[in-house]
Amino acid sequence: MHLKHALALAAALFCPLLATAHDYQAGDLHIEHPWSREMPPVAPTAAAYFVVHNQGQQADRLLGADTPAAAKAELHEHIHQNGLMKMQRVQVVEVPGKGQATFAPMGYHVMLFGLQRQFKDGERFPLTLHFERAGDVQVEVAVQKEAPAEAEHH
Repeated sequence: MHLKHALALAAALFCPLLATAHDYQAGDLHIEHPWSREMPPVAPTAAAYFVVHNQGQQADRLLGADTPAAAKAELHEHIHQNGLMKMQRVQVVEVPGKGQATFAPMGYHVMLFGLQRQFKDGERFPLTLHFERAGDVQVEVAVQKEAPAEAEHH
């Protein structure tokens, strides 16, 4: 009987980890934990983050994204220019063969404009990523109050 209780406790402790981490596979691409930070209800925009791991030899390119949750989605990056941090739109993001592209705060991100509403912590919304080689990949973006610990290190 003690083993049953121990297994139930282990399952209860492990389930929150499963609820927050979610990954997607599309050919050679592995998309790790798409997420967005919970924003105030009046914020006009939001951003989505994730890591794309390319397990193949050939490079791929992220060409764009879209979601029914926003009027427009664009690929953006933060850059340091003349001592200032600035955000700019990019047309594509390279995902090198046997490499990765990281979408994280203060780096690459998918900028979402014209949101129908701001999502709250624990909710998810669909996002379709358009890759040159892997094609369209539908993911679910998890909305979180805080950035995942690994995202803060990128």
